[in-house]
Amino acid sequence: MTQRTTLITGVTRGMGRALALDLAPRGGTLLLHGRDAERLAAVAAEARAAGPGTTVRTHLADLSDLDQVHAMAERIRAAEPRLDGVIHNAVAGGGARPLVREVSRQGHELRFAVNHLAPYALTRALLPLLVASAPARVVNVASMGQEALDFGDVMLERDYEGLRAYCRSKLAMIMATFELAAELAGTGVTVNALHPAHLMDTPGVRDHGLTPVTTTEEGVRPTVRLLLDPDLDAVTGRYFDRFTEARAHEQAYDRAARERLMRLTDGLVGGR
Repeated sequence: MTQRTTLITGVTRGMGRALALDLAPRGGTLLLHGRDAERLAAVAAEARAAGPGTTVRTHLADLSDLDQVHAMAERIRAAEPRLDGVIHNAVAGGGARPLVREVSRQGHELRFAVNHLAPYALTRALLPLLVASAPARVVNVASMGQEALDFGDVMLERDYEGLRAYCRSKLAMIMATFELAAELAGTGVTVNALHPAHLMDTPGVRDHGLTPVTTTEEGVRPTVRLLLDPDLDAVTGRYFDRFTEARAHEQAYDRAARERLMRLTDGLVGGR
């Protein structure tokens, strides 16, 4: 049992729901995020039943709207005395109509907005609480599907394809992981990213017409390991393929590219 407070985004289906139900029996406080009120309430009820001694609170927000991301962070900072872990699990996949380019509330390409800008903005806004609660951990659920960013067309206004947008957004998430980890060195807050499992049985995989080959539970175990394993107390700024440290796309190790991405990102989410 634990007294940890953990925030999980995107819990209303797929691996997010499985993560909530895995962590609920462990005790402490769970902050569950979703964008569908009815489904969020249902998962919260399941989590409370799975962990009767666990405090479960819900946060409704659409992560494609940065205003809602910032508002959720403000609510969490106001309500919670501590925050020991964040799992950025919410995702916009390749989409059921992969040739239809979608945009966020602020007009950014949707996958880039949900998979990169939102988790970065949320982490940035919660940093004071995370640092004050240290040791604390941020776990970014990325993907082995990665493609180099084109800084001449970051928002994919040309030759749009949903899976390409997804892969670029996940690489951006990993690049931000490395940058945040370096920035937070010495604070007691670690930041890591992982590919949790290959083609899990999630709505995003099925919506894109792909055939699932693993269960969401297969992705839960390596994700929870990054959150809780004491052997990883000092591990930060790494990318894992499930349980094994791995090498991400080469662009993730291009310092100039990372710095260029972060300048763009800070400008889009409102700076530091």
